[in-house]
Amino acid sequence: MAVEEVENTTEEVGTLAAEGLASTHYPLAPGYRVNVRSGPGTNFGVVRILPAGTRVPINCQTPGTRETGPYGTSNIWDNIGNGQFISDTFVKTGSDGYFTVRCA
Repeated sequence: MAVEEVENTTEEVGTLAAEGLASTHYPLAPGYRVNVRSGPGTNFGVVRILPAGTRVPINCQTPGTRETGPYGTSNIWDNIGNGQFISDTFVKTGSDGYFTVRCA
């Protein structure tokens, strides 16, 4: 599914690490701006857009809508912050499946 255009915000994902929510950050697919949604699926609203080159923490993973991105097709969504989810198909995690805890 294509990433629709929404005005970019200046909020930094890196602040999540400073808050102690995650210590490892994973890169987005090169050249992609990725929609951050309020829940695990394209049926949830876009809360912001991550700029190309962003690295994100992954706090947990959960099933959601099935999406196709540069790293394949999957229904796995990564929680990168409170009420913030991105499709795992846009994140280079080194895994084709779940690799961390599932979201509660």
